[in-house]
Amino acid sequence: MRQAGGSVPAARMMGATRPLVTYGLIAINLVIFVLTAAQAHSASNIGPGTSRVFFDGVLFGPLVEQGEYWRLFTSGFLHFSVIHVGLNMLTLYILGRDLEMAIGSKRFLGIYVTALFGGSAAVSVFSPDAATAGASGAIYGVMGGLLVAVLRAKLPAGQIVALIAINIVISLSIPNISLWAHLGGLAFGAAATAGVLMAPRWVLPEGRRTAAAASRVGWGSIVVLTLLAIAISAVAVAAV
Repeated sequence: MRQAGGSVPAARMMGATRPLVTYGLIAINLVIFVLTAAQAHSASNIGPGTSRVFFDGVLFGPLVEQGEYWRLFTSGFLHFSVIHVGLNMLTLYILGRDLEMAIGSKRFLGIYVTALFGGSAAVSVFSPDAATAGASGAIYGVMGGLLVAVLRAKLPAGQIVALIAINIVISLSIPNISLWAHLGGLAFGAAATAGVLMAPRWVLPEGRRTAAAASRVGWGSIVVLTLLAIAISAVAVAAV
């Protein structure tokens, strides 16, 4: 990516040589799926009623309101069926590698987690009484991050915009898909990536745009957005 002004590193200079975090996230999701499927004695009918791990980790507003805030995070690693986990992991494999290679493994992981919490926040606000699980909120955050990275590089964004639009249409068309998790993840993932790639140019004077200063701004954006998502969730479930 091109860099205008100062010494803030371009995204290509932040990049990872291998997308190890993407592979690690896929492995974690698959291991947890195998565990829940074993408990449910099924790969197609997994849920709070068939798996103890699923029960303890699924996002459900009334239980979050009782103090079980870990569900905002753990729900992003649970899946209802082999098709559910398969489609999510395939999408993460395709898109996650590109974003991680562009911005670096640590930043990618930070953005992924922020998007996961962002998806949970949207569910907590708009659909708190539904049992919600899946990595798709975080994966939509990866889509949003890719869009920001493409725009930052001043490359054609038509393909990623079309991908996001198609997936939103699918979310609207198929029953039992959490549109709010998708939209929340998309928004927070895009915002976190903008914080990494664009915020340093917005908040740092030209003479202070060093790599270290840019990194601090980027990580500050990730932390603030993650805390904001958790706070939104807490307020939302308390108000139900």
